[in-house]
Amino acid sequence: MSLDVHVPQAACEPLGFHQIENRLKNCACLPSLSSIDSALKELLGADQRYTSQIAEIIRRDPSLTSRLLRMVNSVYYGISKPIKNIEEAVFYLGVRQIRQLAMVTPIIEDFQRLAGNYRFQWREFWQHCIGTALMTREVIDIIQTPNEEIDYVAGLIHDVGKIVMASTFPEHFTEICRRQSGGGGLGLLELEREVLGMDHAELGGIYIKKQMLPDIFVEIVRFHHLPERADKYGNIAAAVQVADLLVRHARIGDSGNRMEVADESWVESAGWKILFAHQTAAEKAITRASLKRSLEGIPSILEGLV
Repeated sequence: MSLDVHVPQAACEPLGFHQIENRLKNCACLPSLSSIDSALKELLGADQRYTSQIAEIIRRDPSLTSRLLRMVNSVYYGISKPIKNIEEAVFYLGVRQIRQLAMVTPIIEDFQRLAGNYRFQWREFWQHCIGTALMTREVIDIIQTPNEEIDYVAGLIHDVGKIVMASTFPEHFTEICRRQSGGGGLGLLELEREVLGMDHAELGGIYIKKQMLPDIFVEIVRFHHLPERADKYGNIAAAVQVADLLVRHARIGDSGNRMEVADESWVESAGWKILFAHQTAAEKAITRASLKRSLEGIPSILEGLV
């Protein structure tokens, strides 16, 4: 991920755990993760869902309204006549997509505020994050009944540590970007540990914990590259790892990780083995084909979201 802002060059010494932890005390909070729009969430979860009521709540949020209309008019949905009516948009998208959209909007805005003046390639970064969220849901759908929207949100925030790093440790972040752009043998995680003293996954886990968010998000953010180390939520951490690799392989957006992901290399990942080791060869082939089909549809969905 490139950084489009001037930061004075400074000597970057790796920091100790307590130094990093102390600096994080001044990092802004994420109110959207603590309280997603309760009125909309309650309405969408009700047995009786009325399009007009959902539309009325959506109208209160101009940003959500804009994303909703862009999404429904995207090529993915194949609608020949542009839709300008929120009720129609809700009808076409369905409750599940509306719920996900309602979560994306405030989280994106919070993360942009968190990064402050650091002008990331925001569109590409969010394409990666949202693409990972969508694919995490597809992976989870194969193995179990989804647990509300936890898997989707987990995929969405898995790289929060990168934004926290840019916001709280700008000199270190700049040095990491500089070294990545120059090539070299180190992967992103190793480079982060060498420069800062901690990688983005561990940093994100500490940050999420300091925000007093549920343990499930702490664990998934912390172990999305190492799901085998997750204690209670290994399946979702594994799903996020597989989704992340799929999205990076397809070059959807930009996660900031320059390491190439070869075709079907995700089947060698710890996450894949955790989730699908029990499947027969035929079942694994069906799973791979299903995930690839889902992956093909992601770019069109993203056109309407970011």
